[in-house]
Amino acid sequence: MKTVLVIGATGAMGRYLVPELVSLGYEVTAVGLDETSPAAWPCGIRYVKGDAFDKVFLSSLLAEGFDGIVNFMSYSSSHPFKEYYQLLLEHTSHYIFLSSCRVYDDKEVPVRETSPRLLDSSTDEALLASNDYCMHKARAEDLLMASPYDNFTIVRPATTFSTMRLQLVTLEFKDSVGRALMGKKVVLPVQAKDKPASLSWGGDVSRLIAHILFKEEAKREAYNVCSAEARTWEEIAEYYHKLVGLEAVWVDMEDYLKILSPEGKLSTRWQLIYARLFHRITDNGKVLRLTGLCQEDMISLYDGLKREIENIPADYVPVDTEVGLRMDEYLRKHNL
Repeated sequence: MKTVLVIGATGAMGRYLVPELVSLGYEVTAVGLDETSPAAWPCGIRYVKGDAFDKVFLSSLLAEGFDGIVNFMSYSSSHPFKEYYQLLLEHTSHYIFLSSCRVYDDKEVPVRETSPRLLDSSTDEALLASNDYCMHKARAEDLLMASPYDNFTIVRPATTFSTMRLQLVTLEFKDSVGRALMGKKVVLPVQAKDKPASLSWGGDVSRLIAHILFKEEAKREAYNVCSAEARTWEEIAEYYHKLVGLEAVWVDMEDYLKILSPEGKLSTRWQLIYARLFHRITDNGKVLRLTGLCQEDMISLYDGLKREIENIPADYVPVDTEVGLRMDEYLRKHNL
């Protein structure tokens, strides 16, 4: 029986990947920061609580030896990928690195694995000099591709929704669905209204990743792991309206950005203009050909959102966030 280590196993994708791997007959060790593993996981999964940024902990774990490693960790300037990747690659026969469709520029529709990346085509010097998410993921990809190792695969998910992870433009659960559950309006940037997004359910993304694992032809390749279904943010907001009564108020993006970040954080602006305002229609043909799966095997966006909304715990109590309070103030001020 092949052994698989999943690092960051309790996140949006990991929580679905672990049981998928078990269903395929693998022996799984899951690592996360939560005290316990998700209750929905099947029996027989070994769960280890620990910080995979801790090299002593990571080295001790890797010394056990795993046939495959799927890594959902997000590295940054404080924990640069260059300090970890050799250790990971040298302790497995197949390493799957989580990148992102955010690496792509808005130069080609639909987005394919060969489409230009922001790191290679952007003229925004501040972005290029930064360690923004889209930059550090692309640099990590380059590090792998420039290495002498042949046992890795790069996967690029689109925006992925999951348990208590339901996005709307750049808003996360508490400021979108959470506000709707309180009967409050949600402020959104009008410039995003007609922009298509490939929002994908975490279970489908995990199934694609699980079926990439241990395929020799997948090594040294990159794959878009997502649904090909694309809906505009206006359509997605309407789905939330049907499911939780969300009432969207569309305003100018500069007002929206001030609500999110009064201090004007560039990362907040970049996530909007270099991701959510792009035309994110994604071609997933390459991964479907590799895995033998079909687009028809994937849940529709509406049904996926409905499923996760139904999974919100009955005892969940939404609370105001700082962003939410600023939305309230903006709505009162503008009589909206």
